[in-house]
Amino acid sequence: MVATPISATSRYIPPGTTRYYWVASISNYLSPTRSELNAGSDLTAEVSAVSGFATSSDQQDTPDLGSRFVKKIPGRITADDSSITLYASSNSSDARTLMPRDTAGYIVIFPEGDVTGQKMDVFPVKVSSVPKSRDIENPASMTFQYTITNVPAENVTIP
Repeated sequence: MVATPISATSRYIPPGTTRYYWVASISNYLSPTRSELNAGSDLTAEVSAVSGFATSSDQQDTPDLGSRFVKKIPGRITADDSSITLYASSNSSDARTLMPRDTAGYIVIFPEGDVTGQKMDVFPVKVSSVPKSRDIENPASMTFQYTITNVPAENVTIP
């Protein structure tokens, strides 16, 4: 008998689907409420690039004298350096007002959109810096760099 195949996926591309919210306050980020999410700010239409917002685990060697093979176990979990590049406004009315340096809050990512019953990721963050692009040929932007301040809540059901 052959293994059962997993269900076929409904494939998509992130543009037009994935959403990014900045939420200043969540009482329990492991299970945000709909009203807390609604109180946030949808950054999606101003996002030009995203980096990080992923976790990984170190792998630790566990050698023993019983074998020449070195087994491994999962080690510490870390979060990648994370940033979101957002467009700047010619009148300074942009994301700088929401997220100045040292502001704590949450980046909430809805990979398949903000759809009740689907999954989201909630990253507790602090804005570490907001360098401005000095490129003279491309649209003005700022890269919001974040420190991940606690274990992200991944694959949380959207209320």
